[in-house]
Amino acid sequence: MHLGMTGWIHIRGMQTAYTRYAEKINGADKEVWPPKFWKFHLETDSDPEVGVAFTDARRFGRVRLVDCPGAEIRSNSPLVENGPDPVVDREIFTEEYLSKKMKGRHVPIKALLLDQAMISGIGNWVGDEIMYQAGLHPEQYSDDFSDSEITKLYKAICYVCDTAVEKLGDSDQFPEDWLFNHRWGKGKKDAAKTLPNGERIIFVTVGGRTSCVVPSRQKKTGRVVTGVEEEEPEEPKLEAKKKKASKQSSQYFDDSAKENEMIIKRMKAIKKEDDDDDIPTNKITKTKNKNPAPKTREKKTAPPPDTGTRRSTRLRKIS
Repeated sequence: MHLGMTGWIHIRGMQTAYTRYAEKINGADKEVWPPKFWKFHLETDSDPEVGVAFTDARRFGRVRLVDCPGAEIRSNSPLVENGPDPVVDREIFTEEYLSKKMKGRHVPIKALLLDQAMISGIGNWVGDEIMYQAGLHPEQYSDDFSDSEITKLYKAICYVCDTAVEKLGDSDQFPEDWLFNHRWGKGKKDAAKTLPNGERIIFVTVGGRTSCVVPSRQKKTGRVVTGVEEEEPEEPKLEAKKKKASKQSSQYFDDSAKENEMIIKRMKAIKKEDDDDDIPTNKITKTKNKNPAPKTREKKTAPPPDTGTRRSTRLRKIS
């Protein structure tokens, strides 16, 4: 089962989701079953009966049925293609394992962390938190880190993943010094531009994924990806545009006044030409005839018979 971004497992009669998510799904009525946005639900034949439902509001999640004993589930596809889990597979996911994978590939370290074939369970915000806690830059190539930096990264992976699982993914219980508490709302006016200690927050895009970075803490110590898009918070850009506009305002209004004056002169010239065209060259005076000639009715002639042949109206009639 892949939960995607909004997928969740619900058990009837139990609160398996944190409060805000549960209220978003069912509102104030927590007894609704199956819950809103459910994709499938099942009930056990045990006594008492247990109801289980999978919900996904955005439909990014996936569910796959595998016919095998539960103890062998990770030996079958698709789980067999995944790398070790940093929480439950600590005997496999060692510092030596991480060092070997990093030195064996030439990709941005953030991309390697998100590769589920290398390590299972690390998503975008978890990867950013790991890089922040380790003090490493996400753009730096994986094979350009020293042994001491690899040790920092390994400890940060274990710390962030263990803490997130221990808190059951409830962000209200995450440590106060985590980047998670300040990274959201990119592009919004009320979004945090700095950490509480004043350190600046920026966003960079590498390989189509947005990464939250604190440059003063996450230094580049090796080769990095070229052509990276850096996205600053939008509010300073708007202020810069306003300052630039204020400097050019006087010039703008001067140019506008000159342009308006030229337009008025042009319109007057066009109007004068139109008035001159309306005056006839030879004036003809009309006199009213006191004894007008009597009107005669025109004799109507019958139209020629239609022979089916088209006749040009330009031809002169022959009498």
